[in-house]
Amino acid sequence: MLKTGKEHLESLRDGRVIYIGQEKVTDVTTHPAFRNAAQTIADMYDLKAAPENRDAYSFEENGERFISYFLRAKTREDLVKRTNLHRAIAGMKHGLWGRSPDHVSAFVTGMSTNPSVFGQYADNLLAYYEHMRKNDIYATYAVIPPQAARNPEFYTKANLPIPTLRVVREDDDGLVISGMKMLATGAVFANEIWIGNLIPLAPTQLAESITCAVPVNAKGLTLWSRKPFERDAQVEFENPLAHRFDETDSMVMCQEVKVPWEKVFVHNDAVLAREIYIKTPAHCYGNHQSNVRFHTKMQLLVGLASRITQASGADQIPAVKETIGRLAALEATLGGMIAGQIQDAENWPEGYCTYNRRYMYAALNWCTEGHSGIIDVIRELCGGGVFQMPADISVMNNPEMRQEFETYWQTPQLQAVERMKLFKLAWDLIGSEFAGRHAQYEKFYAGASFIVRNHNYREAPWEHYHQIVDDLMASYGYPGQVAVPKKAAA
Repeated sequence: MLKTGKEHLESLRDGRVIYIGQEKVTDVTTHPAFRNAAQTIADMYDLKAAPENRDAYSFEENGERFISYFLRAKTREDLVKRTNLHRAIAGMKHGLWGRSPDHVSAFVTGMSTNPSVFGQYADNLLAYYEHMRKNDIYATYAVIPPQAARNPEFYTKANLPIPTLRVVREDDDGLVISGMKMLATGAVFANEIWIGNLIPLAPTQLAESITCAVPVNAKGLTLWSRKPFERDAQVEFENPLAHRFDETDSMVMCQEVKVPWEKVFVHNDAVLAREIYIKTPAHCYGNHQSNVRFHTKMQLLVGLASRITQASGADQIPAVKETIGRLAALEATLGGMIAGQIQDAENWPEGYCTYNRRYMYAALNWCTEGHSGIIDVIRELCGGGVFQMPADISVMNNPEMRQEFETYWQTPQLQAVERMKLFKLAWDLIGSEFAGRHAQYEKFYAGASFIVRNHNYREAPWEHYHQIVDDLMASYGYPGQVAVPKKAAA
């Protein structure tokens, strides 16, 4: 099934419960805090469902057609097909929407290539993969415990319920879960939420090890949204990004939510709850999408930096050219890292082809470390220009003010209105509340930096590295040392 934008918007009118503070929201397609972003997702569905994109963004299997982010790659060409769709989706939102429909779908698709990891729940996982691709489901995830729950002894001593989500009861027809989980980015626009654990659990945390899928409108499930930026971005000219690209982040609150057994994927296994992402291509598939998404955002940042300098003529200054050249080099570096993931793809698991995990994690680390520094460079290039603009574009409605504005705010390179438009865009990307969220988001997109580096540590070929050192040291000795015969080659 190739769902259209209209069909996806209709699927969001399902009785879901979202809170903005104490305000209850049940229809995100019309609410002023969410409606433009909801349309952004609808536009994405229309892009991939358009007849002219059918061959590029979908594939056929057993007589049915599915979106390409559900493609289980068996060749490099399959990986390229997946990447091309990730790039198209990211391009629609300039890399500003992290948990787009191709993110969690990529995780589940990767899992489906090695379902044996799930043990007794392998059939459930495969059935869920089929359910997602046949219905073109937009799922997001909540896979981190709330920060307040990381000291369970406090709650035990105070005779309080531990807030992290857990199984509270088993029934014949399924499990019952209660508690909270973070951070369901994009959940207000999604159909379902994958609940799991990307952070390792203690062996005793069996109840918390639950991994399952629940519909956003499940009875007892509510989403507590952070402050939506779209609500305060009523004029697109003033906040062009927050106006339609705020994917929102929500805490998932569950109060006696029933999960049918067929939607359970891990239960009572604290180790497996995390291993399902690493022992299958799930984490690699999903975070390759993350790399592509950031690369698209990086292209926007580089283009903006160059336009900012052109607006004042600073682009002719050698030192400024050098700075812009460095940004361009950084963008190309990430592009090469992404291309390398396909070029040096792995034949893993058996019968399938997966993006190179080492290169993917290296790129993930690059993105985590690099974003803040890149934003700082663009801040320096903007200088005080972002503060020299009128409060808003309403000055154009007053004939006298308009004449003064157009006369005194222009530069030889740019008319006043276009210059203001450029700086408004720059501020929404580097300095507004929307930009502040992205600055924090990119630091923790794939978890804290030490988590990302631990992934790189795990995938590194340490035996190979150590052997290089050992072989080099074995090739020489100290003066007078009796030579040790070299071992014959095997």
